[in-house]
Amino acid sequence: MTSSTSPASAAAAPANSAPPRLAVRGLAAGYPGRRVIENLDLEFAPGRITMIIGANACGKSTLLGTLARVHPPLGGRVELDGTDVLSIGRRRFAQEVGLLPQQPTAPDGLTVAELVSRGRHPHRGVFQRWSAADTARVDDAMVKTGVAALADRPVGDLSGGQRQRVWIAMALAQEPRILLLDEPTTFLDLSHQIEVLDLLRELNRSGGTTIVAVLHELNLAARYADDLIVMNAGRVVAHGAPGAVLTASVVAEAFGLEAMVIPDPLTHTPLVIPVPGGAHVAVDAG
Repeated sequence: MTSSTSPASAAAAPANSAPPRLAVRGLAAGYPGRRVIENLDLEFAPGRITMIIGANACGKSTLLGTLARVHPPLGGRVELDGTDVLSIGRRRFAQEVGLLPQQPTAPDGLTVAELVSRGRHPHRGVFQRWSAADTARVDDAMVKTGVAALADRPVGDLSGGQRQRVWIAMALAQEPRILLLDEPTTFLDLSHQIEVLDLLRELNRSGGTTIVAVLHELNLAARYADDLIVMNAGRVVAHGAPGAVLTASVVAEAFGLEAMVIPDPLTHTPLVIPVPGGAHVAVDAG
């Protein structure tokens, strides 16, 4: 895959299904004894790519984990198409929402095809046998992510970029309407970061999958997102199109960094250039 040089655009939803509506209402989230997010109201753009950015410990991964039901809300609720996700059965929820966590690991010796096949678990009953339809979904997911030629290779033998595409293939085999990704480009070199983000954009455009991802790299987030959510200390500092919300003042508030923000000469999306010596005390949740 090659890097795109045009701004991100919304994908059309499949004709037979309206894009899913994901939202949080009055959400409080965090961990036992520590609340990271309080009273958050937020809606995610259906059928689009939303990137969540912010300083370390600002609540990005906590929010994503709560959306995925990894962390139960401490208050308020997460809604899918207007329904509290806690009232949706686990199997049904897994058919709707896929999650790629930070640094996923596979058992030693597991092949690419075997790992991708695990994405079919939510669609199969306890005593239901593997079907031709399951095989077709797995094959399609591997083709879409460009890993079909690696089907018989052990996952542990692959490069970082290849492994990440395999994990995305597993999530696609799950056939979710919403795909949540927590820092999918971490520890990848720049070419593999571009490869993964190009893939996510293609999946969004071709299939209408709603994508919500936590990303650290501001300029890549601005280039690939239809919408940005900028967080600081458990709250949303700004939310909207990258060109509207990623400003020097927002960068200063969210990251404690003095920076110039200019149009990217290739994509015309915001390009953040830190001012030398312009870092001051970072503002985050600690």
